Amino acid sequence: MAFEVQELPDIIRIVVLLTLAKGSSMEKRVLKTRIDKYCAGQVCIEVEDVNRTLKEMSNEKLIEDEGEKVRLTEKGQELGREWQNLLLKREPILEVVAGLTDGSITSLVVVLSALVASISTKVVVFAAILTLTAVAITNFSSFLLGGKTEDIADLLTLRKLMDYSLSDISDEIERDKSLYLVKHLFAILHKEINKANLYAATICGTTTFMAGIVPIIAYLMLPPPINLILSLGIVGCTVGVFLVRYRSERSKVHWRITLAETVIIIAIATVASLIIGSI
Repeated sequence: MAFEVQELPDIIRIVVLLTLAKGSSMEKRVLKTRIDKYCAGQVCIEVEDVNRTLKEMSNEKLIEDEGEKVRLTEKGQELGREWQNLLLKREPILEVVAGLTDGSITSLVVVLSALVASISTKVVVFAAILTLTAVAITNFSSFLLGGKTEDIADLLTLRKLMDYSLSDISDEIERDKSLYLVKHLFAILHKEINKANLYAATICGTTTFMAGIVPIIAYLMLPPPINLILSLGIVGCTVGVFLVRYRSERSKVHWRITLAETVIIIAIATVASLIIGSI
């Protein structure tokens, strides 16, 4: 399947991939009803159009035709997930990275500040809860508002590109069908974006708080110097294992390069925060 969407079967193919992405089988008549729902009653997608697309997808090894039912193959499920990630931002890469990074930096700043300033436990607890909560809420609101705005803007850009490509269809009836299907497909995706952004913002806020609170609890609950060693060890594991590994897998960059740039960035941010806090 080409990335460029040029004709009606390409749009139907995307709808099928999105609908069956979870791997469950579905009757063809139910699938046809789902496609009609995307059209919102404005145009009628013929059964022949759907069957022709399903036959093409079967030839491409994207679906398994079970007679009255169809199911995505492993290749089809992988492609369906990619379309979900593109259209619905289902994979929260930035949210997890931001949460782990901000939480680790916050915990480092709190622990090192408590160590250097030799402040009381009550003050450390108050500062930790206040700082972490503020950072987590800020991340939540930023990803909920900023992420939603960015995703919708990307969605509108993608729709314009599809509309431009589909406008070249010579058959007027098929062109109108394709454009209406794209229009209402993106109207439904617009609603799904709201759910996806709430999910992503929750992940970011929760990840930020958890990545920061665990090292701080270790520092407060244990006697010195074990508390310092364990809390810094937890931060090191969070950064060195979870954050670096996650970034390396998603960016396909060697883990040593990812580790070096991650450590440098977190070190600079932590030192800068300590210097600003001491002024």
